[in-house]
Order: sequence, then structure tokens, then C-alpha cells
Amino acid sequence: MRKSSLFGPSDIPLKPEEYRLLRDLFVAKIGVHFGIESRFSLERRLRERLSVLKLATFAEYYQYLRFHPLAMAEWEEAVELLTTNETYFFREDYQLRSFKNELLPLLAKEARVRKRLSIWSAGCSTGEEVYTIAILLKQSGLFVGWDLRVYGSDLSKRCVAAARKGIYGPASFRSTPDDVKREFFVMKPDGHHVADPIRSICQFGQMNLLDDDKARLLGRADVIFCRNVLIYFEAEKRRRTIDIFHERLYPGGVLLLGHAESLLNVSTAFELLHLKEDLVYRKPKAFALGAE
Repeated sequence: MRKSSLFGPSDIPLKPEEYRLLRDLFVAKIGVHFGIESRFSLERRLRERLSVLKLATFAEYYQYLRFHPLAMAEWEEAVELLTTNETYFFREDYQLRSFKNELLPLLAKEARVRKRLSIWSAGCSTGEEVYTIAILLKQSGLFVGWDLRVYGSDLSKRCVAAARKGIYGPASFRSTPDDVKREFFVMKPDGHHVADPIRSICQFGQMNLLDDDKARLLGRADVIFCRNVLIYFEAEKRRRTIDIFHERLYPGGVLLLGHAESLLNVSTAFELLHLKEDLVYRKPKAFALGAE
């Protein structure tokens, strides 16, 4: 029989050895790295889960995540508490201008024979980036009659559900021009709904970026957006994720990272593509295209 805790649910301490166990488990499972300074933040965020599960210590929570029959459901709860999901439409607009004005014409030329374009937003949060990309594709006018797909994946089940709904409030439109808002969204009592022509080319799914088997199910991509995600990853997991991206891209395909991210000391498999307002990474065309 388990001994009762000397602490109430609101003051169960996260001991240093328990923190190390949980930190290493999170790195192994989802790639996210927590430094020494994150111990008390982790303790604060996860303590409510101990109360819900009626656990007396964080060591018991570690065992629960590893071995309990309901561990998978608990991982989803932990992910919601530990991940950051701040985003909005047309975020990092300088990069999006480069994407629309320089990359899309290049992609339209290179993929003109197959007339199919596939873009993956890895770590899409609540979907604003995916719909932004779809809007830019429509605005370009370069892909009329093409088979277009923008796929968004995220570790958070809640975020994926919100993305599929496609309903947004004022905070999501802080960088959205008024004419874009009028053309591509429908105002209803519960918020702005993404218009059907945009929704029709967008798909969403829950996915761990370290799951290379699931990544293969997506097929090949012409472009991968993974912005402000890898900065939270432990170094080895970051390299593994980049390897997965490289494998999924068509030869000549492009990887766009966040403004504070680079592949320095991560991968030499990509070449730099210099644009007017940005630097992006391209998979060399010399790579043989494997099975799709």
C-alpha cells in the first residue's frame, strides 16, 4: 500500500533526481530539452497532474508516464502543459514575402510537369501558418489547376483540433492586412472562419516530429516550414529531425526555419539559398529521389 504524502497537492516538491529522470524522458519521447533553470517551471506546470492522478511524488509520475496502461493519454496532457503555442497569421512577414515572391515562382517552374505542390508546416500549432501558406499560394496565381496540399502537423492534440476548426479571434490577425481578412475569411458570431477555397487545400494531423515512420506517410514535400520549433529541441533530436526533413524533401526542395535558427553544427546535407530578404536551406538536386 502506498504511503500518503507529507505534502498537499499544491506543494509536492520536484526533487533534483526526479527532475533529471523526467527531463531525460521528455527528451527521449518528444525531443524537447529542459535546462537546469527549467526545474521549477516544470514543477509548477506538472504538479496539477499529480493531484488529478492521485500521485504522491514526481517519481510516481515518472513511473506512470513510462509504464501505466493509460500513459499515452497522460502524455497528451503533459504535452499541453509543457509546450508553447504562440502564433498568428503572416508571422515573420519578411520570410513570407521571400516565399511568395521568389520561392513560389521557382517551385512553379520546377514542378510544372507534375503540376502538384506539397508543403508541410511542421509544428503548426493552431493552424495560422498553414492557412497563411495556402493564402499565399492562391494570391500568387501561379498554380491554377494544380493539385495543392498544405499539411500541418503538431504534437498537441488540442492545437490540431483548433486548426481543423479554422475559427480565429482578433489576436490571430495582428499582422493580417484588412483586404486579406475580407477576401479569405468569413465573419460569424463565433469568430472569423477560414473560407472554403483555402480550407479545401489544407490538412492537419497530430504528429511527433521524431516519428520518421509517420513522416513517410506524408509523402514527399516541395517545402517544409519548421519555424521556432527546433530551438526547444535537444541537440541530437534536432539533428534527427533535420535528417527526417531532408529525407522527405524532393531534390531541390526547400526548408524554412525561424529567424533565430540555423543548421550550423546540425547538418551539412543542405545548401544555402540566398534570397533578397532571407536565407533558406535547399536539398541539393543531385540527391536521388527515393520511393514516395
